[in-house]
Amino acid sequence: MAASATSCLLSFARYRVWLATLAAAVLTACAVDPQSATDAEPLVDVPPGFAEQTYPPDNVPTPERVALGKRLFYDLRLSNANDVSCGTCHDPAKAFTDGLPTSRGTSGRMGVRNAPSLANVGYLPALMREGGVPTLEMQILVPIQEHAEFDLEAPFLVSRLSVDSALQQMSRWAYSRPLDIWVITRAIASFERTLVSGRSRADEGRLSDAERRGKEIFHRVGCGTCHGGPLYTNNRMACNGLLESYADRGRARLTNNASDEAVFRVPSLRNVGRTAPYLHNGSIASLTVVIQRYNSGGYPHPNKDMLLKPLNLSASECDDLEAFLLALTDDRFTTNPRFRP
Repeated sequence: MAASATSCLLSFARYRVWLATLAAAVLTACAVDPQSATDAEPLVDVPPGFAEQTYPPDNVPTPERVALGKRLFYDLRLSNANDVSCGTCHDPAKAFTDGLPTSRGTSGRMGVRNAPSLANVGYLPALMREGGVPTLEMQILVPIQEHAEFDLEAPFLVSRLSVDSALQQMSRWAYSRPLDIWVITRAIASFERTLVSGRSRADEGRLSDAERRGKEIFHRVGCGTCHGGPLYTNNRMACNGLLESYADRGRARLTNNASDEAVFRVPSLRNVGRTAPYLHNGSIASLTVVIQRYNSGGYPHPNKDMLLKPLNLSASECDDLEAFLLALTDDRFTTNPRFRP
């Protein structure tokens, strides 16, 4: 009897060891993003005509950092009520926007601005619509602490996520340190730097007759002055005069200068067919109406950019211009499984 009991105890002990080993193996498998390790596609794509991104010395993207950042990007625990994540407002299918006039944050709170696309965000010299944040790492703190977005203090977020052993393991693989706010911001920034879009039909020259006419119109009337280059933006700050009045002060919120009232960063036109509604407040529902506003010259405003004049295009020319803009949709980008949760 005693020998039998001892044998049972030894068997149970071996069983517990086996369970622990299995759990560790499962944990490790779940912690790794297989695509980050096995996909032949470059970790950060550089399409033809694009420059290499410039990375902070302490946050050069690696497969481990990108995998952790992707995991955090879609983690609902980043919000107070565990109900929204970065991916809630930045859906890959919508070119990392959300299709709403203004974004919805934790507990259903509504923000005051339209979610900008994250396509090519790693190339931006300054973040936010008023250009007030210089790095991706710093920008990530904004939605985390903003009342109408995630509404969490950084120490509480770290405390909440630190109990997740898989995240802790991924943090050590990625940054050789336990999970903290430094790791969280840098990992998400690393994932966002992989969100490169530059392989549309327009880039490849596969345009219809109407799209080719639209491309010629685009350059003839000067659209490319503000929306030129591989990013289809010059990243300047400007007032476009497309609204009769601006409740949002724009860059003046940052500088408090009257000359910055209603001034916002010029957005990229890449994937513009997927990022409706438009403008900083999502007040224009369709690309057709945006083109009509520009065609008429928009509304007067003391800070309206002097480059903006009536285009005087015919209805058919407006249609061709819109056709070209729709050809800037990068289906490879919006359907890439590496960017999805």
